[in-house]
This record gives sequence, structure tokens and C-alpha cells, in this order.
Amino acid sequence: MNNQSVQQKVKNIYQMLFEMASGNFIFRMHRDPENNQLDEVAVMLNTTAEKMELLISKLGYINPPYKQQSSVQATIILDRTFTIENFSEEVPSILGYKPEKLLKLGFHEILAKQSLPSWEAITAEAPSDKEVHTAVQLLFITPTQHFVPSYCTFSRQLYNNTIIVSLITTILQDILPETTNIDQHLSDAVLIQNVYDYILNHLEDPLPSTKELSKIFIVNEFKLKDSFRHFFNTSIYQFYMDERLKRAQILILQTSITLKEIAFIIGFNDYTNFYKAFKKRFNYSPSDLKRNNNNNNNNSENKY
Repeated sequence: MNNQSVQQKVKNIYQMLFEMASGNFIFRMHRDPENNQLDEVAVMLNTTAEKMELLISKLGYINPPYKQQSSVQATIILDRTFTIENFSEEVPSILGYKPEKLLKLGFHEILAKQSLPSWEAITAEAPSDKEVHTAVQLLFITPTQHFVPSYCTFSRQLYNNTIIVSLITTILQDILPETTNIDQHLSDAVLIQNVYDYILNHLEDPLPSTKELSKIFIVNEFKLKDSFRHFFNTSIYQFYMDERLKRAQILILQTSITLKEIAFIIGFNDYTNFYKAFKKRFNYSPSDLKRNNNNNNNNSENKY
């Protein structure tokens, strides 16, 4: 296993830790059978997240009873032009395509626009990287315009230019009683839990409009906004902004990453906008935070 691959896997560990620190316990790490130590960490973190998710549900937090199906794993094979050449039998049902419609589609054609920059970065590196082994979260889009968030790894076959895409996704379903008298409050809670999880998993991406979110979760736009405000006493956009800034606060306090880089990591293209939003949210500027002793050497740089 090369150093770049190890670094990416360690980065994934950090990402999951931040997801858990932010209250997102639906995120799962892809196991690594090639490295026992990394595999042990992945199992430990996945187990911890599952236990926390169960505990929060039992305590009556906005995590009502639902069943989490076993993670669905599938494979897509791309040719040298990144066109779909073949796939495992699970792919059509996961992505909502008829098998014959998937063949010969460009891989970018089944991705949501939010994931195109990540995909373009992969295709840009692929020609110069003979090994091509990377992992990333992508958002697929079905023919009915519904989103399928997935964790994907890309690798090149040894003796040709074929690229193997291994994807894993989890489908959540409500536990519905066998009676037709369904508690509407429970149904709304399940909806908002899924919206909450989606936002936390995509904080670094632009927030879809409420119209786009209503299509993703197959719900009336007014009901989506009204239900979200009922549970969180704030708008979807304000919740999204608050969570991004909370993540920035954690990164400032616990890492040596420069403030400009942190602003970029959480989705701000302009540091001035990040500075203003952070100060408005916390009533102090990012540079006012006291960083740990390991970060003292970066103090001068972190004021910009």
C-alpha cells in the first residue's frame, strides 16, 4: 500500500471523527482488509457510531425508530474514457436505471452536480497515476432526480486501463406499524432525521435549495421547511451555516490548519465572508480563539 493511499485512509478516519463530534452518527468507514491496523480502527469507529445512534434513538432524541438495512455494496467498471462498461447486478436497482440504459453512459452522467468537481479532480489525476487508488463520497442521481449518497473507491486494473468503482451505500427505511393508523409526528421526525443526516454529510458542499431538497426526500417543499423549523426552531439554511461554523471552530481549536484553509475546507471560497459569518455566529473572530500549544508556530499565519 503506497503512502498516498494510507494518507487518504487516515484522512477518512479524521473525517469520521469530525462527523461524530458534530452529532452525525450515520457516517460509516469503509473497511480496509489490506491493513490490519486501519481495519481495526474502522471497525471500532463504525461500532461506536452504531451504539451512539442506538442510544440517541432510545433516549427519544430526534432519531426515531428506523431500521438500517445492511450496507449495499456494488461495483461499476469504467473503460479508459470513463464510460460505464459493466456493473454488478445491484447497480441498476440502487441507481434506478434499467440495465440497458446504464451501459455506455459516461460516469459523470449518473452523478449529481454537487459531485462533479470531485469527479473532475479524479479524472484529471488518472492519466498520470498508473495505480489510481482513491476514495471519496459521491452523490449519484437517479432518472427520477433523487439522490443516492455513496462512499466510493476507485482503482485501476493491473494490466489495462479499466477502472473499478466500488461503492457502498446505506438505505434507511422507517419502521412502520402494520396498522394503517400511522403516527404523523413519527413520520415527520423520520423525514427530518434524514434531512439532518444529509446536511451533516455534505457541509463542505453548497446547500441545495429547499425545492431541490424536497425532490431528494420526496416531500412537499412547504412541509419540509415547516417540519424542519418545528424540530430545530430554525431554518434549514441557518442550521447548515451554524453547523459549518461549529465545524470550523473545532478545526481551529484542535488542528494547526491555517484559518484560510479551514474556511476553504468548510465550503467558503472567500475568507472575508467566512470571517464575517464566524464573528456574527460566535461574537468573536476566528483569530481570537486560543489554539493549543502545538499550534503556536502558526499563530502569525492564522490571523489572516
